[in-house]
Amino acid sequence: MSFRYGLLALTMAAVPAWAQSVISAQSGLIHYAEGRVLVDGQPVEVKVSNFPAVKEKQELRTEEGRVEVLLTPGVFLRLGENSSLRMVSNRLTDSRIEFASGSAVIEAVDLLKDNKVTVTFKDWSITLRKNGLYRFDSEPAQLMVYNGEAAVVAPGQSLLVLKEGRRVPYGSALVPERFDKEATDSLFRWAQRRADYIALANVSAARSIERSDQSWSRSGWYWNSYYGMFTFVPYRSYYTSPFGYRFWSPSEVYQVYSAYYPQPVNRGWNDGGGSLGYATIPRTYTGNSGAVAAAPSAPAAASTSAAGAASAPVSRESGQAGGRGR
Repeated sequence: MSFRYGLLALTMAAVPAWAQSVISAQSGLIHYAEGRVLVDGQPVEVKVSNFPAVKEKQELRTEEGRVEVLLTPGVFLRLGENSSLRMVSNRLTDSRIEFASGSAVIEAVDLLKDNKVTVTFKDWSITLRKNGLYRFDSEPAQLMVYNGEAAVVAPGQSLLVLKEGRRVPYGSALVPERFDKEATDSLFRWAQRRADYIALANVSAARSIERSDQSWSRSGWYWNSYYGMFTFVPYRSYYTSPFGYRFWSPSEVYQVYSAYYPQPVNRGWNDGGGSLGYATIPRTYTGNSGAVAAAPSAPAAASTSAAGAASAPVSRESGQAGGRGR
């Protein structure tokens, strides 16, 4: 089997021998965790040599912690504090999640045509139809579409197609309403930072593929050993994430790579307040991918003057693998 075609396409040449065990043809890989995170009641420990997965029928739960899960290639699930879900199906072509409590954000950078992502909550069923950013909450119970499109089905109700800038409270009737996309919280800002780090890792990963003899025939996950994390690499062209960061394909990155230059490095982190830190996450030196993170209402085109740091090793100071945290 050639892993470049793998549905969780992690090219063997890019994965150190001690990290090859993470290769999987299923969704649900726990990529990053901070604080207290549990699978079926057992604490999760994520290392670059050990990326656990949420298997079918297993419960993923956070206490004072947060966790990032890789679903189908190009789709990230990030679970906030005191939240839980159950993995109903971990097939990459049919990822189904039962959201139970708390808050979760799903970022779909590239929702492949043949890959389906469905989230259920109580007796509601939500299928993601387009690339976008989706928020699920249990208190108050609601679905929010920052951008993208979701199909919502509830018993006794007609199909509702929920589009950008609309939310729908979970109730007896499907009544969409507008919401303020500029109003964010610590989970949203943490998800945005995670998107930034992963987009940063994309540049050198795409460049590595382009300069090697590897064949990249399908969009997929790629292990970036410099950053100690997986990143998403498209098959062709580039994709702009809902947060405004670009993910380059190997065929496109060489055209802009020479324009990349180092960005200033911030000492410490200040996200404007409201971000919860954990004992497992030391403060770090953090850079920026160079892609301008616009509000989800108007994703900005990424600057071609992205960080030159993407082409060189960086120190990884994280809580539990998957790159840098807070």
